[in-house]
Amino acid sequence: MIFRELALIGAFTIAPEPARDARGFFARIFCEQEFTHHGLETSFPQSSISYNVHRHTLRGMHFQAPPAAETKLVRCTAGAVYDVIVDLREGSPTRHSWAAVELSAENRLTLYVPEGFAHGFQTLTDGAEVAYDISRPYAPDLARGLRFDDPALAIHWPEAPQRIVSERDRCWPLIGA
Repeated sequence: MIFRELALIGAFTIAPEPARDARGFFARIFCEQEFTHHGLETSFPQSSISYNVHRHTLRGMHFQAPPAAETKLVRCTAGAVYDVIVDLREGSPTRHSWAAVELSAENRLTLYVPEGFAHGFQTLTDGAEVAYDISRPYAPDLARGLRFDDPALAIHWPEAPQRIVSERDRCWPLIGA
């Protein structure tokens, strides 16, 4: 596996290193020993998927408040998404900064999202499916979010003639609110 740290401290992309032969390939997408070597979370007791029928669907920006703050491993298993994370950690030199990565079934990248980050994505294809491994069980009463279009964050989303966003995601507070 190839670990590449993003500009936001503690966030990584993880690329598989395929062993190829005439049948195709085999590759690890998780290894407790390698994650530990990089100082990353290794316990992911919950897995979830998000299936998105239409291109230009936007989900986010979501996070869990302490004590249910989550680390996530995010992969796109069908189609492609523009995946965005925002650093919300108090005292972090990259607080309120964002980074984006294209995740796709083709590139097979995994995004490591540390605790204290908001996460969201916009689908780039119809039928995009995103798989999550999550370090803590979902706590609905601690679910939080930020507006995807918050001017203080100035996230550069892909152009979309008609973005599909839930009412809940349109109503999250602005950073300064």
